[in-house]
Amino acid sequence: MARIDSRHFILIALLSALAASSVSTAAANPADSLTWMPEDSVLMLEEVTVKGKSAPQRIREGQYNVNVVEIAPALNTSVSMTDIVGRTAGIKVRSEGGLGSDFDIMLNGLSGSAVRYFINGVPLDTKGGNISLSNIPMNTIDRVEIYKGVVPPSLGADALGGAINLITRTQKDNFLDFAVSAGSYHTWTANATGQIVAAGGNLLIRPSVSYEYSKNDYMMRDVEVWDTAADRYILADRRRFNDRYRSLFSQLEVGTEHKPWARYLFITATYSTLQKGIQTGATQAIVYGDARRHGHSWSVSGRYAIDNLLVKRLNLSLFASHTSSYQTTVDTAFRKYDWNGHYTQSQRNEITGGPKSMLHYDRPMTVARGNLDYSFASHHNVNLNYILNNTKTHRFDDVDKTYRPSRDRLTKHILGLAYTQTLVDSRLVNTLFGKSYIENFKILHRESYNNSEHTASATKSFWGYGIGSRFSTTDWLKPKASFEHTVRLPLSREILGNGVTVMQNLALKPESSDNVNVGILGDIQLPADNSLYYEVSGYWRDVSDMIHLVVGEADGTSYYTNLSSVRATGLEAEVGWHCSDWLSLTTNWSYSETKDMNRWREDGKPSITYKNRIPNLPWLFGNTDLTFARKKIIRGDDRLRFGYTFQYVHWYYLTWEGYGSLSSKSKIPSQYRHDVSLTYSWFNERYNVTLELDNIFDCTLYDNYRLQKPGRFFSVKFRLFLR
Repeated sequence: MARIDSRHFILIALLSALAASSVSTAAANPADSLTWMPEDSVLMLEEVTVKGKSAPQRIREGQYNVNVVEIAPALNTSVSMTDIVGRTAGIKVRSEGGLGSDFDIMLNGLSGSAVRYFINGVPLDTKGGNISLSNIPMNTIDRVEIYKGVVPPSLGADALGGAINLITRTQKDNFLDFAVSAGSYHTWTANATGQIVAAGGNLLIRPSVSYEYSKNDYMMRDVEVWDTAADRYILADRRRFNDRYRSLFSQLEVGTEHKPWARYLFITATYSTLQKGIQTGATQAIVYGDARRHGHSWSVSGRYAIDNLLVKRLNLSLFASHTSSYQTTVDTAFRKYDWNGHYTQSQRNEITGGPKSMLHYDRPMTVARGNLDYSFASHHNVNLNYILNNTKTHRFDDVDKTYRPSRDRLTKHILGLAYTQTLVDSRLVNTLFGKSYIENFKILHRESYNNSEHTASATKSFWGYGIGSRFSTTDWLKPKASFEHTVRLPLSREILGNGVTVMQNLALKPESSDNVNVGILGDIQLPADNSLYYEVSGYWRDVSDMIHLVVGEADGTSYYTNLSSVRATGLEAEVGWHCSDWLSLTTNWSYSETKDMNRWREDGKPSITYKNRIPNLPWLFGNTDLTFARKKIIRGDDRLRFGYTFQYVHWYYLTWEGYGSLSSKSKIPSQYRHDVSLTYSWFNERYNVTLELDNIFDCTLYDNYRLQKPGRFFSVKFRLFLR
């Protein structure tokens, strides 16, 4: 609430006294009375500006190294969640192709499952195995929190490189948010979410549905095809022909909130399906023409929170879910394809080179989470978090009768305890924490080709700990630092494979790391309603037994293995300038060195890859975003917004630097991508139309061992928001 200056109270008091004096005089001397009326009785007060910090800004200025991205500005565009995350400092999203393709996120020099995904603090896997960061409905999310290095114990993660936490959107009233878009390569997407407030505000119903489809038939540049006339292989451009993708996600959430007995209570049910052609192996030289996978998932979950439990400022939140994910990989064609779409008959299947296969993966998962938060003495807080993740895997084959079914189980218990103190008028914040990791697994797997049996059952425990601090000297200078010793337990798909191109490795060990982050950030208010913010940070990671994906060029398959010693260091910076609400410019750049620090090989000889960069990982990249918006273009309630994005990735080697000649070594070249968008909104942004052109100059873009991504992409999107 605005404060009124004391001078205004004095003025009001004087005017009141003068009026009272006039009335008394008139009553005493009626004949001499005068009627006094000011010409302008309106009291003009000085303008008062009240400033407060939003939740995203408070998180960004906290003791952890974290980026916070609000989703609202991107809701009218066709970008996905991975696109948004990939434009932030220190993040590089590496996809294997177009819509629906597998992807990998590199964060502060580490990638793969070293980065974990959450939604409202619980694993994103609880939505089903078909749901990932790339296809989560955008209009259900309010903001994204990207923790780099140190991960808060409240997330209950055995992450190594960081964590991405999606915070869902909330509204007080009824609303409907619907969007549909069409784009190149036969791409269609549609999604709708909303809220129904019933029973006098005591019942909230939140339905959501999302659909995606694409043929992904974009052009592949310079692939090898056989030229009959020349009797040799030549390089040519060919379209993808076995990469059709279709997915459906639906969710219904029912509950209530803001009650004396519950901050919130919700029951959620989700169902999703997925169909995907498999075009290539781990490299584009391996071409598949009939292999495909499909699956479906369903989940049921409940979440409950209550404030002031038993005593004041003691808050409890609970979550429990059960998810069933079912996936089938179909590889029944005894054919060998080329990029012309032609094939020759073969005696082996396409992916593994074995017999015809229809492999089923049935993975039920149960997750339970409890979080207890207590604030005392006004400046002290204790948080206790526990999460249980129990995943089972049942594999069997309908076609390959020699395949022996197997059943595996992987259970994780993660307990975190954190103490936070806020001192010096809230300018100094310190958090001390410890984590306990317990892993129990039972694996029984039989290989049909050599009639061998692998059995493993064990319980392992590990400890982690850390500290995070932030001190605000002024608004424009806020230094922060954090340290963590952490452990990451292998995932089921890393140990057992994914049933498609990733093979199993039962000898895979957990990885551990010491993480250090330091940085400064600040906000500077400039004249004429201009503002500037900046953040600069550096990091250091010392990783033991790093889990690393090894690609087999010969057959297109891959597997996870351990690198005994890896060190990642880097520096990143972001600067943003805003002029009122009509112009903004943001740029960020990241430099990362992830090197093999193992001096000796297992046979005792010197390692040729010692201090080599880890291959197939970008080490220098950046993003720049420019936004221009104007109101009242045609009518009083409309708005026009223009956006431009530039992304740069410096070249990097595909294989170890120590092997072979550097001059002839395969490498991914430097890449430049330019995207533009134009959005017109009217009726106070109830109706919105967006035109987008991605990769304007149709550059050849690569990721993940030179797997090409789509070329120039045009799309149009219509969004309707009613409330």
